[in-house]
Amino acid sequence: MSPNRILHVFASLDRGGAESRIMDIYRKTDKNEIQFDFVVYNNDREYAFEEEIKILGGNVYRMPRYKGSNHFTFRKAWRQLLKQHPEWSIIHIHNTSTAVLWMGIAKRLKRITIAHSRTGGGQRSIFSCFKIIMRYPLRYKADYLFAVSEKAAKWMFGKHSSKTTVIKNAIDVDAFAFDSEIRGRKREELLLEGKLVIGHVGRFFPEKNHGFIIDIFAQLVKHKPDSVLLLVGDGDLRTEIACKVKNMGLEERVVFAGVRDDVADLLQAMDVFLFPSVFEGMPGAVIEAQAAGLFCVISDSITGEVHITNLVKALPINLSADVWAKEVLNLAETPNCRNTSGLLKDAGFDTKDVVEKISAFYADVCKS
Repeated sequence: MSPNRILHVFASLDRGGAESRIMDIYRKTDKNEIQFDFVVYNNDREYAFEEEIKILGGNVYRMPRYKGSNHFTFRKAWRQLLKQHPEWSIIHIHNTSTAVLWMGIAKRLKRITIAHSRTGGGQRSIFSCFKIIMRYPLRYKADYLFAVSEKAAKWMFGKHSSKTTVIKNAIDVDAFAFDSEIRGRKREELLLEGKLVIGHVGRFFPEKNHGFIIDIFAQLVKHKPDSVLLLVGDGDLRTEIACKVKNMGLEERVVFAGVRDDVADLLQAMDVFLFPSVFEGMPGAVIEAQAAGLFCVISDSITGEVHITNLVKALPINLSADVWAKEVLNLAETPNCRNTSGLLKDAGFDTKDVVEKISAFYADVCKS
């Protein structure tokens, strides 16, 4: 008997938070029961997870990006794809901004749709307002509503958040557990021995607030000159942030590590995790940092659901960079127990629990 095939819809398949969480689930699913396929809207290159998906038995399909001017072409492409693949009984939508344009087609072809909210806010721009408007009908049209947190559910689905299933941004907790041997090896490899290492993992997008991270670090260096900032990730604003680092004379103290497949090891090398995002749904990076036993200084705009251990300190985003820097230094000098695996597992943030939950959901829906 063939496995149930689930189509996941993303903008891309790089090592972002949403993509990483679904890959964590995919790796641990029973492939005899469930298989994943993926749609992406970018066609210019092969993505970080693409080869692994093929090895696991999945397929990646490329669709045109929606530009407005290609409205009918976009819908036609979706109609053709869904007609060619009747094996997809469930379409799980993570890239939600244009889903309403083809969801009617999926309905007519008897497909079950899941709209998954992964964010708790948006930028103040005309483009962001357009995306909010486009997402609004999903609360009525999708068969099921998922969200990474209560905050993400309320932001995208409004009063329909009460009908939303929260799927936690779970991680492979054991893979991120503190390991002193890995810490020593990674710090030696990156020439970080004897340094205070402040870390951040995230795409270089406006909501991650990298500019403020640099401001905080500049203040921190005044108090602790032997500090290093380790930035993991890539994105549209990387060049702009690199210029800011250069203009502030911090080039020798800031490491741009880029997109990595060894994030778990890099977290071991850090001393404090800095995450002053403007908005988030449920940041997996902060969960990973807690699993590694790191103190985390985050913005209070992030959902309180991320406070799984006592390692998280939330500060208002409008406080000065110097206040943030002093809090980072204070935590860097505070002893802490880095064994947090049990707490995260008890709170349901281990991938194993989520795999069981979502696999059972897919199986029940496919039977019905």
